[in-house]
Amino acid sequence: MKRTTIGGQALIEGVMMKNLNQYATAVRKPDGEIEVQVTDYESFSEKHHLNKIPIVRGIFNFIESMVIGVKTLTYSSTFYDEEDQEKEEKKQEEKKENSTADNLLIAGTVIFSLAFSLLVFMVLPNLITNYLRHFTKSEFLFALVEGVVRIAIFLLYVYLISFMEDIKRVFMYHGAEHKTINCLEQGEPLTPENVLKHSRLHKRCGTSFMIIVMIVSIFFFMFIRVDNKVLRLLFRLLLIPIIAGISYEFIRFAGKSNSKLVNALSKPGLWVQKMTTREPDAEMAEVAIRSVEAVMDWKAYQEAMRKGEIED
Repeated sequence: MKRTTIGGQALIEGVMMKNLNQYATAVRKPDGEIEVQVTDYESFSEKHHLNKIPIVRGIFNFIESMVIGVKTLTYSSTFYDEEDQEKEEKKQEEKKENSTADNLLIAGTVIFSLAFSLLVFMVLPNLITNYLRHFTKSEFLFALVEGVVRIAIFLLYVYLISFMEDIKRVFMYHGAEHKTINCLEQGEPLTPENVLKHSRLHKRCGTSFMIIVMIVSIFFFMFIRVDNKVLRLLFRLLLIPIIAGISYEFIRFAGKSNSKLVNALSKPGLWVQKMTTREPDAEMAEVAIRSVEAVMDWKAYQEAMRKGEIED
């Protein structure tokens, strides 16, 4: 049996877990019941045999993660709309009939999210630090300051949204997601009590991915030697997919390695996760467990671990 690379995402009162070609969305509804939806999904990189090409697979994985993330986040929000049950059922029926419109809406949301992220975390730091060019011609210094500004903006953004009550709940479910995966990987039975004992931090996390992207971009942008501001910015934007692919490879490797060097390089992402995760309660842990159970037989996996039958 191959080592699992199960990963997930916190939702509105829920957790999404993805394993191989399936992902499950578990949401605790207002009546306290846990709704679980399982979706089969064949990634573009696997379909076209690109999943074995380093960096390239990371680019597609990043885009696909955003698509699944938006789709499952939208799904979880439907349980908490201010509509009565009749309207909700009608909406679900309409969704089945208008899947093309839904796909266009999701695509539009992903494009908008990417554009917003590029504007705030790439374009804005570049504009803020442009005045340095009046004082120095050092590309090293410019890239370093720009990177620090970019990380500062990201940390400020996370800090500000953490005061929102809904986001606090999402961060608690984020903690439940990580604790459940840590419990699974440590070979302990998935019970709320066991899950809550584990760390809410994990090296294979989207938050860590974002921090690695920002750090890797500093080194890449040092080598852009273009005087024209527009071309310089264009080259930076064109490099983002490559930077994302490299960052994905690091996160993927970090999830399997316990070397001192990898652990040291993973520290910045883990520190920021202390902001994007909160300690969950037992009910949140239960939701995360249900999501894992929907996409894998964790008992069989842990039995294989005990027998030494797990392959990397």
